[in-house]
Amino acid sequence: MMDWTDRHCRFLHRLLSRETLLYTEMVTAPALVRGGAVHLLDFSPEEHPVALQLGGSDPAELAEAARLGAAAGYDEINLNVGCPSDRVQSGTFGAVLMKQPDLVAECVAAMRAPVDVEVTVKCRIGVDEQEPEEVLPNFLGKVMAAGVRRVSIHARKAWLQGLSPKENRDIPPLDYPLVLRMKRAFPELHVSINGGIASLAQARDLLDQGLDGVMIGRAAYHAPTDVLAAADRVIFGQEVPDSDPAEVVARMLPYIEAHLAAGGKLAQVTRHMLGLFAGQPGARLWRRVLSEGAHRPGAGPELVERALAEVAGATPVGA
Repeated sequence: MMDWTDRHCRFLHRLLSRETLLYTEMVTAPALVRGGAVHLLDFSPEEHPVALQLGGSDPAELAEAARLGAAAGYDEINLNVGCPSDRVQSGTFGAVLMKQPDLVAECVAAMRAPVDVEVTVKCRIGVDEQEPEEVLPNFLGKVMAAGVRRVSIHARKAWLQGLSPKENRDIPPLDYPLVLRMKRAFPELHVSINGGIASLAQARDLLDQGLDGVMIGRAAYHAPTDVLAAADRVIFGQEVPDSDPAEVVARMLPYIEAHLAAGGKLAQVTRHMLGLFAGQPGARLWRRVLSEGAHRPGAGPELVERALAEVAGATPVGA
């Protein structure tokens, strides 16, 4: 998610779950290839498994961006054909590419050529006046013919005119049955579903219906403990205890110290930690201490420790 799932967010989420596949923000191929912004590829080794999500529509440029991503050590290279924002429309990539499946096939074939890691696609079920029942099978067939074996499908249309990116996440109706039908129509294709999934129970139910994976975005960001702390046990069947958010905070402290020592700011990390205690006693105090203090000059790990002490001292509801 652009501006959200940066390297600090991903490091935090990895502490909550060892098994989930993490995705970068969408990085545009022009920024890497023409702009030389290879710093956008930086990540911590602890983040593995982690996928690089690329945006673009020029096959040669995407091939070079994929090569750079593979050389940087990413476990997967993903082409975004789902983002509806104005920024990506003006660059002729993202969801607008649902209208050009032949170009998408050409792009992923070019991306696969220089790399050994898997190249995948994230898409919508359609855009604007397209009929998803017709266009989605055609789209999937063409990217499969180009060598793609894994897709993540956001189960909503994107309306490129008339709806904002935020509205495109909420207003177009979800069509989970269509994605399930696509899995049955393409049994050899690994199909993950995305859109509106807010809990591990909902994810487990969709997997039990025959899908191969579930992609969770905003729910995992806003309430990461609820979504990720039990994922290794509930989704991956690991016999491990669920992650404790207080222990996760303690494990974040050395990371924060290293970030500050390198010239970073505390708020760059803690903005991703605000939802760690969502729904728990002390959650409001946790958010307030971090929100009010992290931007102040000289703010450091001691602020995070103070916020954690507020949580530890909070009175449980009903006590």
